[in-house]
Amino acid sequence: MTARRRIFVVALLLVFLAGAACADDLTVAAAADLNFALRDLAADFQARTEHRVSVVYGSSGNFFAQIQNGAPFDVFLSADLSYPRQLEQLGLIEPGSLKVYAIGKLVLWGPKTSQSDLQALGMKALLAPGVQQIAIANPRHAPYGRAAVAALQHAGLYDRVKPELVYAENIAQAAHFIESGNADLGLIALSIALSPEMQSKGAYWTVPEGWYPPLEQGAVILKRTRHLAAARAFVDYLKSPAAAAILKRYGFSLPATGPAPKEAP
Repeated sequence: MTARRRIFVVALLLVFLAGAACADDLTVAAAADLNFALRDLAADFQARTEHRVSVVYGSSGNFFAQIQNGAPFDVFLSADLSYPRQLEQLGLIEPGSLKVYAIGKLVLWGPKTSQSDLQALGMKALLAPGVQQIAIANPRHAPYGRAAVAALQHAGLYDRVKPELVYAENIAQAAHFIESGNADLGLIALSIALSPEMQSKGAYWTVPEGWYPPLEQGAVILKRTRHLAAARAFVDYLKSPAAAAILKRYGFSLPATGPAPKEAP
């Protein structure tokens, strides 16, 4: 091998190593309502940056507890702002990293056989004689569960259907309960109802947004991350037009631009 060729090979190797050094593996703890949208978001982000994203899905409240106990996540995507704000107060996030990047929506979902009832009756479909089990996420640690309870209370139905409520660990599991026939109807995230898997099997009725507190999706970078630059790039990406297009496709609405709103006193 000539000296010139050796120099060329070494230069190529250095370029490859530099690229590998710049690409980080991010671990993201994500609320279960992102189960489908985040697949597309992570793939698009990786294509643009070469940073790989591994996602763990679950309830926001459980992730909040895990993060306090040192769980090795880089970014936390909560289904509401309360858990990120508490982490901020505890000093467990990168200062200034809290952002609202989307707003979730609640729907009443059931198998296709219930489509006509859902559209005609809305929430009152829960009172149909054949409805014996109603799936919601556990309100103790899932924002969508608290939204479901608020919507039922607004409709004046909570006390009447409370004996029929089946509590899932998170909103994705609530959807699975209905899809698998272990519940008759349920209150789930629109982002899950719009997935191809769910659209082919059922129908939904959109719960009016004024019936429950806003489901503002909060993103934070955790202070323990060892990939700060990549984590910042990912959170910034979530506010980009490309990410916005994906989020809209899965039924999320977009917040006003600017930092996360302050908590009401």
